[in-house]
Amino acid sequence: MRTTVTIDPDTEALLKGEAARTGQSFKVVLNQAVKRALGRRSCNVSVTPLFSAPFPAELDRQNFNRLAAEWEDEDTMKDLSS
Repeated sequence: MRTTVTIDPDTEALLKGEAARTGQSFKVVLNQAVKRALGRRSCNVSVTPLFSAPFPAELDRQNFNRLAAEWEDEDTMKDLSS
């Protein structure tokens, strides 16, 4: 699956360093790191809601990745116009 994520610069440096050290691609190193990290977690996760209000119906079918990208674009435009 192809997806877009934002990786912190320090995390990117760690991944690139591991890729250079092992001779593996960035993609392979990233996938291995995620699998190792998530494999350590317990499958018995309990989630406690922070708010008692129901999720807003108008947001139920929204694409949150697109919405986050739009907000980031708005922030970038504000920064550029300052």
